[in-house]
Amino acid sequence: MLHFEKATPEETGIPSECIIRFTDRLQRRQIPMHSLLLMRHDKLVFEGYYAPCTADSLHRMFSISKSFTSIAIGLLVDEGKLSLEDPIVQYFPEKLPDRENIHPWIALMTIKDMLMMRTCHASTTYKLDMSSDWVASFFTVQPTHPPGTLFHYDTSAAHTLCALVEKLTGQDMLDYIKEKLHVLGFSNESYMIKDPFGVSMGGSGLVALPSDLMKFGYFIAHRGLVLGEQLLSPSYIDLAVSPLTANCVPAPLPSEAQGYGLQFWRNERNGFTCYGMGGQLIIFLPDYDLICVTTADTQSIQGGNQQIYDALYEEILPHIQEAALPYHQEAEQNLRSTLATLAVKPLESAAAPENFSDINGKVFQVQTEASDFQRFSVHLSEDVGTLSFTYKHAAYDVRFGIGKMQTGIFPVYNLRYAASGAWLFDGTLHIKAHIIDAYVGCVQFQLSFHGNELTVFMTKKEESLFHEFQGHLYCKALM
Repeated sequence: MLHFEKATPEETGIPSECIIRFTDRLQRRQIPMHSLLLMRHDKLVFEGYYAPCTADSLHRMFSISKSFTSIAIGLLVDEGKLSLEDPIVQYFPEKLPDRENIHPWIALMTIKDMLMMRTCHASTTYKLDMSSDWVASFFTVQPTHPPGTLFHYDTSAAHTLCALVEKLTGQDMLDYIKEKLHVLGFSNESYMIKDPFGVSMGGSGLVALPSDLMKFGYFIAHRGLVLGEQLLSPSYIDLAVSPLTANCVPAPLPSEAQGYGLQFWRNERNGFTCYGMGGQLIIFLPDYDLICVTTADTQSIQGGNQQIYDALYEEILPHIQEAALPYHQEAEQNLRSTLATLAVKPLESAAAPENFSDINGKVFQVQTEASDFQRFSVHLSEDVGTLSFTYKHAAYDVRFGIGKMQTGIFPVYNLRYAASGAWLFDGTLHIKAHIIDAYVGCVQFQLSFHGNELTVFMTKKEESLFHEFQGHLYCKALM
């Protein structure tokens, strides 16, 4: 079983101060980091978790799932069960419309086209109607262009490929990968969320530990050779991480515009990246023999992923040395101190408004018509608060810290969260709950109190849940 040797950063030529600057920079930029792992020369030199996250906290990895799906396809190629040039339609006759109605572009589309994000669809097909068969949508939604021509990010391609893996193996895809790559020792608790029809979400559903990502990155960086066992043909891995498709036209960030392989991204520093929405990253830089793993939630921060890339490129890479550096006791102590204080940063609060005592504990009735929310109230002490509300006539609480984080289980969805609150300079109260669970995102509340009136604004940044927590509500105090 794979176990990583640990070393100080200096032993591998990385000054500890660089890692401290990396973490400090992202804290200053208010990037909600959840974990950071660094490996050089096959030695784990830093493993940090931002409270309340720990080494044992399962985390949604979003589109890193696609890279796992690619590897599962590669394993099937090695077994001779499929070819990359096979048309995908030959594997799903039961999902196709009448043969006379199959669009010729769909009929031509190969497994390799799908891996390269060169399908005939410009976007994810199942999102047009998520109550209908997700895999079938890939074959029935009208295509926009011939396959094998242009890069368009299409999660339904990876989802359909995952369905193919599960069809040919008779196993959940992640179980198949764990079995075939057994020496990596992926966590037993890791799993994939399934679509409503029982297919693992091979495009976005991976829930795993950050250490699982490091093991996966190590496996790819070593071209499939782990502990003397060749787990996958190196030729497939070489192809998967090579630049096969130009993606600079639709790319939102420089670090996501360097080319695309087979469900792997190229990066700006001659390496590859496994990319997941919100800052889930495996970055391999062969010129530095460096693997960087991060988990985070950048969904509400425009350009947040680029901030992580830039911090790595600017704070760490320029200072790496080929030879080991001298032992530096103060640097080691400073790094340990940084490691001990990593945490999701709470909101910074202004002073409480003068009408604080009038607000505290007052119950407000929702006046907005057709709302499923009925009441709101806020109970505040010196450093802890509770937002209480009734939703569909059931009572719920969201506890939050003032100047600190407060953890709990978020109402309605029963997902772990960490929340803080802050008074803004205009006297409104801001509450931000970070969802850190099988789903990752945030839910925010802004409350404006005016005498016996309360206006509530709710907003969420999460892909598929928390739709209730959006919009404005007008409330009046109960007399």
